[in-house]
Amino acid sequence: MNPVTANIEQEEEPHQVDFIIGLLKAEDDIAVSTYLEHQHAAEIAGLLESLPPELRQQLWKLLPQSVEGETLTYLGDEVRNSIIGEMEHADVITATESMEVEDLADVMDELPEDISEAVLESLDEDRRQRLENTLSFADNSAGRLMSSDVISVRQDVSLAVVLRYLRRLKPLPHHTDALMVIDEHGTYLGKLTLADTVTENPDAQVSEIMQTTTVSVQASANEHDVAVLFERRDLISVAVVDEQNKLLGRITVDNVVDIILAEADKALLASAGLVEDEDLFAAVLPSAKRRAIWLGINLITVFMAAWVIGRFELVLDKFVALAVLMPVVASMGGIAGSQTLTLTIRGLALNQVSSANLRWLSNKELAVGLLNGFAWAMVVAIVTYFWFQEAGIALIIAAAMMLNLIAAAFSGVLIPIVLTRMGIDPALSGAVVLTTVTDIVGFLSFLGLATLFLL
Repeated sequence: MNPVTANIEQEEEPHQVDFIIGLLKAEDDIAVSTYLEHQHAAEIAGLLESLPPELRQQLWKLLPQSVEGETLTYLGDEVRNSIIGEMEHADVITATESMEVEDLADVMDELPEDISEAVLESLDEDRRQRLENTLSFADNSAGRLMSSDVISVRQDVSLAVVLRYLRRLKPLPHHTDALMVIDEHGTYLGKLTLADTVTENPDAQVSEIMQTTTVSVQASANEHDVAVLFERRDLISVAVVDEQNKLLGRITVDNVVDIILAEADKALLASAGLVEDEDLFAAVLPSAKRRAIWLGINLITVFMAAWVIGRFELVLDKFVALAVLMPVVASMGGIAGSQTLTLTIRGLALNQVSSANLRWLSNKELAVGLLNGFAWAMVVAIVTYFWFQEAGIALIIAAAMMLNLIAAAFSGVLIPIVLTRMGIDPALSGAVVLTTVTDIVGFLSFLGLATLFLL
C-alpha cells in the first residue's frame, strides 16, 4: 500500500512540473500514469493548470477515470472548460458521477446546455432532486455552498440512541464535528457536538446536552458573509436554514477556506484588471482582449493627466525645475491614497465600514493625510531648496504635496464607498480611479500654484 503524503521537503527535489513535462515530452506514459496514481486530485489539478494546452490534454488522457470528477472540482473555471470542451459527452457524465452535489452544481453552471441536460438525465432521482435544490439558490449564496449531507437528531432521544444511530451510519460525512438537533417538524434547534456525545452520560437526553446558542445562517446569505462568520467565530461547521428556520444542510470549514482563498485571488488579480480564474496558459487572443480593456482605460486616465499638464506650458517653459519635480507630487499622493484605499476595501470586505462610522474614518484618514503631508512636505521643500536654490519653488511643492496627500486620503475612503454603492467591485477599479484623482490633483495644484505665484 502506498499512502499519499505531502512532502514538505519537496522543494529540494526536482520541481514536479519540470518532472511531468519531461515525462510527457518523452512520451513515457507508464511513468506518468504511475506518478498520477499516488497524487491527490488537488495536486493533479495544480499540474494541469501549470501545463500548456497540448501537454494538458496529454496528461488528462492518462488520468484514471476514478479521479477525473474530483480533479475537475479543483480546477479554475477556464481550465475546466478547456478540458471539458475536449471530452466526449459520455466521459463528462462518467466524471460527474463521483462529484459531491455542491461541486456538481458549480460545474453545471459552466457546462453547455446539451451536456448539462445529459448529466441531469443520468442522475438517479435522489441526486437529481438534491442538485435541483442546490441550483435553485442564487450563485455565491450559502445555499449553493452548503452540503445536504448532514446528520440530524431529535431533542427527545437519549445519547445512547444517538450513538447506536451513528454506528449504523458509518462512515460519517466529512468534517462532522457536531450533529444538528431538530424537532419533529424539521425546525433547527441547536447543535450536539460529537465530543459531548461520546463523553456525557449515555442516559442523558439530547435536550439536556445540546448547545442552543449556536449560530445558523440563512440559505440566502452571501457566501462572503459566511466566510467572515467562520473567521470570527472559529467555526468548523454551521447549520443552513430557510426563512422558517427549517434545517436545509450545513457548511463546513473546507468550503469556507476555498471562498477565502478565492476572494484573495480575486482581489489580487482585480487590482491588475485580470479575471480571477484566468488560465495562465490561455490562448493569446482572448488574453490580449481581456487586458486591452484595462490598458485602454489606463490610457484615457493618462491623457486626462497629460491634458492638465498641457494647460501649463508657459510656466513649464520658464521653470524647468517644475518638470523635474512634477512626478514627486503625483507619486507621493498615489502611494498615500493606495494605503487608504486598501484599508477601506479591506474594511468593507470585513463589514467593518458602515454609514455610522464612515465620518469618523474619513476624519481619521484626513488627519493622517494632513500630518504626513506636513512632515514630508517639509522634507521635500528642504531638498528642493538645496537642489534648485529657489525658495518659491520649494514652498510651492510643499503646499502642493500637502493638498495632494489630503485629497488622496479623502479619495481613498470615498472612492470604494461610492463604487460599492454603485454595484462596482472597488478592488477591480478603485486603484485606476484613485490614480487618476491623485495625478490630476497633484499636477493641477503644483503647476497651478506655480503659475499663480511665479509668473
